[in-house]
Amino acid sequence: MHKWIMAGLLCCASLLAVFLLLTGLPEKEQTATNSPAFVVPDRAVDADASQQIYKNNCMSCHGTEMQGAVGPALAHIGATMTKEQLYKIITNGRGGMPSFEDRLTEDEIIMITTWLASQK
Repeated sequence: MHKWIMAGLLCCASLLAVFLLLTGLPEKEQTATNSPAFVVPDRAVDADASQQIYKNNCMSCHGTEMQGAVGPALAHIGATMTKEQLYKIITNGRGGMPSFEDRLTEDEIIMITTWLASQK
């Protein structure tokens, strides 16, 4: 009998937690939409410098020809992601990819982001 009571209490607590989580999400989404969107500045693509940044920082995971290895293929990444999405991933990291915020300068991040966005 005590097992059923504990199971019922646990179920109620779980449902309450899910309810509180779901009712709090619209506020977070509204806050995110009210903040100004970050836009990566437009810059001319310096292919040689960008390829050097790629070789020094990205090639070991994404392959010599951007075909993918440990990380996903990047050969046509500009067709599926925006500059802003790429900038965010490079800066903050994602999944198994580390953040490059402390490894690359802001100009280098913008340069590699712009170059990757041009890979369509």
